[in-house]
Amino acid sequence: VQLQASGGGLVQAGNSLRLSCVISGRTFSQYAMAWFRQAPGKEREFVAGINRSGGRIYASDSVKGRFTISRDSAKNTGYLEMNSLRPEDTAVYYCAAGPLVISSNIASQNAYYYWGQGTLVTVSS
Repeated sequence: VQLQASGGGLVQAGNSLRLSCVISGRTFSQYAMAWFRQAPGKEREFVAGINRSGGRIYASDSVKGRFTISRDSAKNTGYLEMNSLRPEDTAVYYCAAGPLVISSNIASQNAYYYWGQGTLVTVSS
């Protein structure tokens, strides 16, 4: 299984970006997906997650109401729509996928078997 993340870049505060994560190698619907991020000098943290069917989504308090996670089974792709970006959102964003993710562990990095390479998001003030 391979994950390819893209869509990062440099934006001004208040603007939007959409990240994409293409999963190849296995049936897309077998995997829950999530986005994590790691800011300079900080630990990697959970941003948002979505279950295998796409019927349930989860988001950290820091992005709730601004970021939306989604998935498109026809394209084997997950997305993270980021609105009202802030300088503190600056980080490398990683997509992750796992077959055994449930609601109780969706925010845990250990629940995910597969990781993308990361895409850098820089938000200027």
